[in-house]
Amino acid sequence: MNQAHYTSLINDETIAVWRQKLSEHNNANTINGVVQILSSAACWNGSFLEKKIDEHFKTSPKIPGIDLNSTRVLFEKLMNSQHSMILEQILNSFESCLIPQLSSSPPDVEAMRIYLILPEFPLLQDSKYYITLTIPLAMAILRLDTNPSKVLDNWWSQVCPKYFMKLINLYKGAVLYLLRGRKTFLIPVLFNNYITAALKLLEKLYKVNLKVKHVEYDAFYIPEISSLVDIQEDYLMWFLHQAGMKARSSIIQDAVTLCSYPFIFDAQAKTKMLQTDAELQMQVAVNGANLQNVFMLLTLEPLLARSPFLVLHVRRNNLVGDALRELSIHSDIDLKKPLKVIFDGEEAVDAGGVTKEFFLLLLKELLNPIYGMFTYYQESHLLWFSDTCFVEHNWFHLIGITCGLAIYNSTVVDLHFPLALYKKLLNVKPGLEDLKELSPTEGRSLQELLDYPGEDVEETFCLNFTICRESYGVIEQKKLIPGGDKVTVCKDNRQEFVDAYVNYVFHISVHEWYTAFSSGFLKVCGGKVLELFQPSELRAMMVGNSNYNWEELEETAIYKGDYSATHPTVKLFWETFHEFPLEKKKKFLLFLTGSDRIPIYGMASLQIVIQSTASGEEYLPVAHTCYNLLDLPKYSSKEILSARLTQALDNYEGFSLA
Repeated sequence: MNQAHYTSLINDETIAVWRQKLSEHNNANTINGVVQILSSAACWNGSFLEKKIDEHFKTSPKIPGIDLNSTRVLFEKLMNSQHSMILEQILNSFESCLIPQLSSSPPDVEAMRIYLILPEFPLLQDSKYYITLTIPLAMAILRLDTNPSKVLDNWWSQVCPKYFMKLINLYKGAVLYLLRGRKTFLIPVLFNNYITAALKLLEKLYKVNLKVKHVEYDAFYIPEISSLVDIQEDYLMWFLHQAGMKARSSIIQDAVTLCSYPFIFDAQAKTKMLQTDAELQMQVAVNGANLQNVFMLLTLEPLLARSPFLVLHVRRNNLVGDALRELSIHSDIDLKKPLKVIFDGEEAVDAGGVTKEFFLLLLKELLNPIYGMFTYYQESHLLWFSDTCFVEHNWFHLIGITCGLAIYNSTVVDLHFPLALYKKLLNVKPGLEDLKELSPTEGRSLQELLDYPGEDVEETFCLNFTICRESYGVIEQKKLIPGGDKVTVCKDNRQEFVDAYVNYVFHISVHEWYTAFSSGFLKVCGGKVLELFQPSELRAMMVGNSNYNWEELEETAIYKGDYSATHPTVKLFWETFHEFPLEKKKKFLLFLTGSDRIPIYGMASLQIVIQSTASGEEYLPVAHTCYNLLDLPKYSSKEILSARLTQALDNYEGFSLA
């Protein structure tokens, strides 16, 4: 039977015909005819056009013109056992012909549809076919020339988040499969080629997602990596490679470093990298080692001549002055050590609570509005550096060091800075979206200026290249460009005006204060390791995130005194808490822990403590913020407990500029 007996389109009807023909004429000619159709990318490309599209004329580099839902439905039907012969032919065709023969330079845009169709084939999700289907498809995509590669990126930008997430999970699964089975590969170069293809495909998807935000950045995390890979060794290999050093071992030299793809690492893995980086820098400094010896160096026990901790002695009544003094006498390397704080005249052992209290009290003092170091934006509840203030630069330097220490010591601090700060720390330029976050009204006004459709921009907005700023009750006009007060904003220069406006807010007006802050922060958290973070991840490391899991908070809670998980008062407490709206739950977190966000490691790492007290039920619950400890009287009813807890939350003021 020749190919003329078949339609060029692949659909339910043709599948039924093929199944019938194969069952009636199971001979070489019949099979070859089906294989020829199934091996033809053109047949697949022409088979799932959107019904509203007339043939292929609507297809463009921006629009694939394909109905992926029809593709999905057809493949799901083929998985039925009655179509097993057809499925086998499709599998063979994809493995031996179609995927290996995909061109790096497709003849036209329509020929690109195959790259959207193939991931819908269910067997690509089966680990048995990762090596013969999934990885070869990744390699074919990565071979694409520049222009068709951009077309595919554009199409991925248009697909629904569910399809995009399926692609991510497909290649995350391939990475895990390869890592778990790496010892079974007799030829190491094959493993390296395969895992590099999977990782580079994920990287391509990640770059698309940065622009269109189909999914959250943590959708790319592969948490299992921490248990499958020696994170410390991988980071060291990456560090050496970045430093231009060549490892002596040819195996190490040729190995794939996962740190080259930092978007796959979760908080646990990146914390390990921070620790490795700190240990590396301490060891190199203390032992006078050079980079060529770091592998040998880090296999030895640390030979630190001084204390393994950064110990600060401070007085409560002179916290800022003492912190400045103590931190100034320590070297940059000392700042990488675990922090221990001793309050003068107190004997408490710092098991974490004293350090947390130190951060809370120090930031409370530094953020005091009387110093004018930061401006509080009422609309967004965020802080930004003041245009004008009169404190010494070393105060900003101290805040920078404090933020760095908080990250290194896994302590969440209640600092409400916009994402723009973390972008600047990572050399990413803030834009209009960042101004919208910090000052929504200003941001929206500038967006309206850019979007205004009329020609009369000059008459409608009446703007020139200046910005008005209030300083201690006085409104001052600042020039955005030389002679800006004489340059009118019009249709042709409005983008230049917006750029200059944003640049003034985030750069020019705060340059000296930010420079002092960043030098302090980078003294603790600088180096190659910082390159592994995205701005949002760096923010989450410092101030936590909002990935709340309230059930997990209850499951990991610890009880003291007469309390246990089954005690009547405890049961009343959790019933009441879970009925709270989100904002009230966040207020409870702020009341108990000093921050309404949770550590990047998750809710379980918060681990609150609830203890019984001898106080009567007329008393309010009391929070010991430094230890996440709640003193909870034994209330006799849910109504009383709810009223007392609500009263305690409403009376809590915190310590930020809010």
